[in-house]
Amino acid sequence: MTYEYENEYREKGYKLICGIDEAGRGPLAGPVFAAAVILPDGLEYIGLNDSKKLSEKKRDELFDVIKEKAVSYCIASADENEIDGLNILNATFLAMKRAIEGLKLKPDLALIDGNRKPNTGIEEVTLVKGDGKSISIAAASILAKVSRDRYMLELDKMYPEYNFRQHKGYPTKLHYEKIKEHGISPVHRLSFLKTLDKH
Repeated sequence: MTYEYENEYREKGYKLICGIDEAGRGPLAGPVFAAAVILPDGLEYIGLNDSKKLSEKKRDELFDVIKEKAVSYCIASADENEIDGLNILNATFLAMKRAIEGLKLKPDLALIDGNRKPNTGIEEVTLVKGDGKSISIAAASILAKVSRDRYMLELDKMYPEYNFRQHKGYPTKLHYEKIKEHGISPVHRLSFLKTLDKH
């Protein structure tokens, strides 16, 4: 993982470049999280990679390192009601905008994982599979993923009957069984459960 993309845009005159990524677009319950991260130029290699390729232990370690080393970072979310009201794509964009707005410093450019621009009000460049290409996006990926996983552990304490600790809200066989057994909770995404009778 290198600063290849960050350096490319710095050479074009951009000074503060942030990476943006999300976690939790696919689950049946809980918020979608997004993070925006501005890393210092030339940060030494700290083992950053796409959050999905790292162990939970490694993600937890890097979560603290990124927060300590970042020039600025912000973690934000859009909840299940916003997801139902806006749809998951627009709720994800809302979380990304909140993350950008929460940065202490306003970036000149955002490198965004994926192929859709959320229109955050600053210049945006999308990178498909960017969490495996850009060190800033990789950092944002880890902050978003760890934050959402920890949030789901809190929901597990509130709604232990759904086993959120185990599946983090994703559409697993166990999760569908728990919904059938206990019904829909206040933290489930109703728009994602319209097809429940198919399972």
